[in-house]
Order: sequence, then C-alpha cells, then structure tokens
Amino acid sequence: MMEEYSRYAIYHAPPAGPLAAAAARWLGWDPAQARELQQPEAPGLDLARITSAPRKYGFHGTLKPPFRLAPDQAEDALFTAFDRLCTQMPAAIVDGLELAALGRFIALVPRGNAIKLQGVAAMTVETLDSFRAPPTEAELAKRRAAGLSERQEALLERWGYPYVMDEFRFHMTLSSKLPKDRIEPVKAVLAQQLDGRVPEPFTLDGLSLVGEGEDGFFHLIQRHTFPA
Repeated sequence: MMEEYSRYAIYHAPPAGPLAAAAARWLGWDPAQARELQQPEAPGLDLARITSAPRKYGFHGTLKPPFRLAPDQAEDALFTAFDRLCTQMPAAIVDGLELAALGRFIALVPRGNAIKLQGVAAMTVETLDSFRAPPTEAELAKRRAAGLSERQEALLERWGYPYVMDEFRFHMTLSSKLPKDRIEPVKAVLAQQLDGRVPEPFTLDGLSLVGEGEDGFFHLIQRHTFPA
C-alpha cells in the first residue's frame, strides 16, 4: 500500500493552548487540524511573505528532520517505533523561550541550560534512524551549499543532516529569511502576538510524528505526551 505521506519528521509541537494557537495563526497553518488560518493584522508587514518558508511545516521544534521512509520499512512499523520511543523519553525543562534572530530568521529559542533538550533530540535521531532513506545526491548538495564544518559534514554522512547531535540547537522558527532592516520590526510585532502565551518554565513533554501530504504541508499524525 502506498503511504499517504512523502516525508516524515519528529517534532515537538506544543499541545493545544495559547502558544500553539497564537503561533499557528501567525504562520497561517495548523498541522493538528490540517487547515489554513487567517493571519493576524500587522500594518506595514506582509505576513504571508514573512512566514512563507516555515508555514508548511507548522509551529514546531524539529527533533528528527524530515526524511523519506527507507524502502525496506513500513509506515506502520514507524508508527509503532515512535509510540515505543515516547514511552521511554523523559521530559526536558528549560527556564523559558525567547525570541531571537538566528542569522536572518526569527525563532523562539531556549533560555537557560538546554542540554536535556539536546538529549531528547539525540535519542530521537538515533532510535528512529533505521526508518530514514539515505539522502539523494541533490539533497546532499543542498545541505553542503550552506557551507559545512568538518563535524557537520561527518554528521550529514552519518545521520543525513548536519545539525544533529552536538550541532543541534533547539528552535521554533517563526519567519522566513528577512532583510536585516526588517528583523527588529517583525520581532516587535511577534512579541505582541506571543505576549503572555509562552510558558515559563518551558517543558518539552511530548513528541509529534508528522507527515508531508500531497498539498506540500506537514500534518500531525500522532502526538504522544511522555509518561510522568
């Protein structure tokens, strides 16, 4: 049977609540409900353009980057392995999240010691790696075009992505690449949209398995909260 999704990924996507709702509306896409949303009014800003790159992924922090299913693996087996992983995973807590510019992108990033977030990501990448099809030459070339360090090249060869393990930095992207003079104005509007909606401390207490549909957007397949 042909799978419904062309690629899969493992995210942390916050459960239904003020942060998830505000961020989904900002991006204009809700993966949990698989529907486009009307974006908020932002005079002077073209939100559709500002959010065009992250919109199809939905609001999330990537733990295992998008991958095609290996030819010798089945979708059902991936779902089962994901379920099992979530029963073994401890929650990771950081002081909070704050808006920051990552290069010319805007994202929510952790405040405080994020080593436990890195641990969750590393365990996710390693545990589910057998389900990942090897990257194509075109995919490898795309990653290398960014200019990789020797360590990042080694990670790309081993795990199919250069920003995993010790190179992993948890972030929840909220914009496309922006002109330098637009970063602060967009951050200011985002700060208003998210005011009072970002929990402190921030707890990564579950994982979401998502899939890329025929529409090119990522859809929530399963979300599991870690055991207490």
